[in-house]
Amino acid sequence: MKREDLGVVLLDVAPGAGEAFEASFLDKIGHPVEVCHGPVPGETCPLVARQACDKFEAAHGIVFELDLDLPEHRAIVDQYRILAGPELPIRVVVRPGQTERYREFLGQVQAWDHEPTVADLDGFAAEVEAVDRAGG
Repeated sequence: MKREDLGVVLLDVAPGAGEAFEASFLDKIGHPVEVCHGPVPGETCPLVARQACDKFEAAHGIVFELDLDLPEHRAIVDQYRILAGPELPIRVVVRPGQTERYREFLGQVQAWDHEPTVADLDGFAAEVEAVDRAGG
């Protein structure tokens, strides 16, 4: 696929949370990247507030790396699942112990319990491309 045919990946990460590595790798393999640093403290994510979000609307895949221990961050993941449907690839990077603690909450959303590696991101990008090819 040509670069212009590859879908945008939304990185929903805390500032400095590996974003440079993830964005750089995804960009190298042709996926444009949009970065969101989550809601400003004291504000609500537009999706949770039932408002439009251009970054989410453009996303063909999402890597979420905020803290699942925070209810407002779980609400964002929940909105991603509801609005995206089953075809949009989503990965949630969790902290130690969160995979078990939030197993029911995560449901079918895949979790990485480590910083994403090149292999993780490459597999994720392939999933995004498969959805793009299928017209999802």
